[in-house]
Amino acid sequence: MSQPAIELDTSLGYLLKEAATALRVAMEDVLRPLGMTVTHYACLELLAQRPGLSNSELARGAFVTRQSMNVLLQSLEREGQVVRATEAPVGKALPTTLTPLGRERLALASAAVRGVEDRMLAALSDSDRVTALRVLRSMVTSLRG
Repeated sequence: MSQPAIELDTSLGYLLKEAATALRVAMEDVLRPLGMTVTHYACLELLAQRPGLSNSELARGAFVTRQSMNVLLQSLEREGQVVRATEAPVGKALPTTLTPLGRERLALASAAVRGVEDRMLAALSDSDRVTALRVLRSMVTSLRG
């Protein structure tokens, strides 16, 4: 007995993936001229909002592997956008913080990304935006159990 096929035109999961992909492409388009990727931007944004995150915490927050984040952090450190402690205050995790240059780069990227989000949400009323956030948070909570 076979299961009925998922209708892509009415699959919420498929539409969410399509929206996420379209958002990522639009973000990459505005970040590329700034010499950034979405992961680079996410790392800077996470550090601005939660200073001192470790490599592992940044990787989870940016949805990449620890190895990928470590490569990015090494590059950002060489460029002077972040600094990492030379010794771990507790355990092995080396906390990372933004430098003034990192904050400047983040300000440019944040403005560009805000423009993408504004374009994405332009057709939604304030009420629809609140509802969308609530529904998406509920979906994430349900899937993470």
